[in-house]
Amino acid sequence: MQNIIEAAWLNRELLKEKTTLSAINEVIELLDKGALRVAEPLKDGNWQVNDWVKKAVIMYFPTRKMATIEVGPFEFHDKMSLKTNYAQLGVRVVPPAVARYGSFLASGVIMMPSYVNIGAYVDSGTMVDTWATVGSCAQIGKDVHLSGGVGIGGVLEPVQAAPVIIEDNCFLGSRSIVVEGVRVGKEAVLGANVVLTMSTKIIDVTGNKPVETKGYVPERSVVIPGSYTKSFPAGDYQVPCALIIGKRKESTDLKTSLNDALRENNVAV
Repeated sequence: MQNIIEAAWLNRELLKEKTTLSAINEVIELLDKGALRVAEPLKDGNWQVNDWVKKAVIMYFPTRKMATIEVGPFEFHDKMSLKTNYAQLGVRVVPPAVARYGSFLASGVIMMPSYVNIGAYVDSGTMVDTWATVGSCAQIGKDVHLSGGVGIGGVLEPVQAAPVIIEDNCFLGSRSIVVEGVRVGKEAVLGANVVLTMSTKIIDVTGNKPVETKGYVPERSVVIPGSYTKSFPAGDYQVPCALIIGKRKESTDLKTSLNDALRENNVAV
């Protein structure tokens, strides 16, 4: 399957062949069932991006035709089918939440009125709260809470780019945004309005000196929005950053641990 996808990626004329179309359709079906992932965790804690799977998702679009989809009083006009059979999947979906076919929702996921795009993987026990969006190919772990209005960015191109990864037991506060392949480590807490891109400075201010990183939030970090002064030709201005102000304590009761982290650090959610 991978060889067929790679060949078609280099020669789009192959999209006219039945073998290619069958391979692309099979990849999307496997994504929909969670049997295949755009990115997957490795035993050493790192993640592997499966470029060829993302290529199949990209090539799926031109093989589809526009069609009208009627869902009760709602009507859509798109190339992609919607996900179905939620009762069999064990997923709770509150109207008018929408997930596209080719996204995976594990048993126990709750979707308030929200959106999950093709290629995304949402693991068991996760809450996708009201008006939260999970972009294409994003990877969301177990027992994650995406609060109201959270924006998880999607990524299709460039194909080598890693998707956004939110690991197990994370809590993302209202209106927080994570894009461009940023990875949030296990049990981390993002306060309301935290914005993370690959160029956002993530500054740990818990020690005697600030420690700057980009693109990764360490496990159990408690993060709030911040700013720092940057000089421009027109003068000095405040630029957004993210501040690590503490650690979420290890606990068998993660909900208690989460509440303690929020109270102790006065984090808005």
